[in-house]
Amino acid sequence: MNRILSNTKGDRWIWLVVILLSLISLLTVYSAVGALAYKRGVSAESILFKHFGMIVGGIALMYISHRLDYRYYRGISKLLMIITVPLLIYTLLFGSHINEASRWIPIPGTGLSFQTSDLAKLALITYLARTLSLKQENIKDAKESFLPIMGAVCLVFILIAPANLSTALMLFGVSILLLIIGRISIKQIAVVVVAGGILTAGVFFLGPRHKTHMARVSAFFHPETVNKDKSFQSDHAKIAIASGGLLGKGIGKSDEINYLPEAYSDEIYAIIVEEYGLIGGVALVGIYLFLLYRCIKTVNKAPKAFGTLLAAGLSFSLVIQAFANMAVAVGLGPVTGIPLPLVSMGGTSILFTSIAFGIILSVSKDNDEQNKVIVGEII
Repeated sequence: MNRILSNTKGDRWIWLVVILLSLISLLTVYSAVGALAYKRGVSAESILFKHFGMIVGGIALMYISHRLDYRYYRGISKLLMIITVPLLIYTLLFGSHINEASRWIPIPGTGLSFQTSDLAKLALITYLARTLSLKQENIKDAKESFLPIMGAVCLVFILIAPANLSTALMLFGVSILLLIIGRISIKQIAVVVVAGGILTAGVFFLGPRHKTHMARVSAFFHPETVNKDKSFQSDHAKIAIASGGLLGKGIGKSDEINYLPEAYSDEIYAIIVEEYGLIGGVALVGIYLFLLYRCIKTVNKAPKAFGTLLAAGLSFSLVIQAFANMAVAVGLGPVTGIPLPLVSMGGTSILFTSIAFGIILSVSKDNDEQNKVIVGEII
């Protein structure tokens, strides 16, 4: 154990945030899975133990991925894209259907399934970071730089969006941020945005889940005109938040876990506010803001373009996802299926999120080593 701790590198504050979020996850998931345990005919402890195993596995993957030199991910970025695109196509055609969407691929012999969009996030962000860093000398060249980048962004978007529009839009937004950081011209970025807008409109109005998208948007903007079944989830999330008060009802004393679908996943922030109150909800927001601050410090210290772009893309992806989840819970956006990173009970999504944290820590570790070299040279 001492050897492992001594080999734990990178920003210590990011490690602390990960441990803290994991502890919050264990407490809240245990509170929220009562209805799910009853439905499955198992004990809440058995579900919690499985979730705990995922968290431990995630921390192990984070440790392994942070020990690798982050430049290793540049080498496998093309391979990740080559693997991801066929998996996304397979998911659309043959993926498991849950809540009218094909997002999951079963893992044979494990009883688990994973969202291919989680892998797509890592693949696209590493690919964009690699391409943008390699093309800096001719970054304004449309044929050499812009078209491959635009093609990758639009291809991944259109493969994710039919089954998971919210995740596709979030990943598209992160891609735009990377293009800005990577010095792509405003005119070219505008072309990507227009292309994304056209694809979004096509999926929203003509896609296989267009009725679901329109119903959710209608329930958000005109809740008084829709069937209560359509706004059931958002209504009970608001009730949970409103009933939490300043200090909350206490750990394990949530009432809305019996009504909220996906209380342990998509709406876990509402349960946190109900049990821990406004103070707990604001504290969790503060934790993610602090995480963003530490990640930005890592980005600013990275001496190489690839490290800067890689850490920035993964950091923005995680934090934007967190705030999107919390915004939906408090009624600032239509219902989506986006989990709260490292807090929601998400199965293999925890593993992919942990790998992303590990890569950020790998960049941070390299920054520390570079600083030691510079200090040594000065002395």
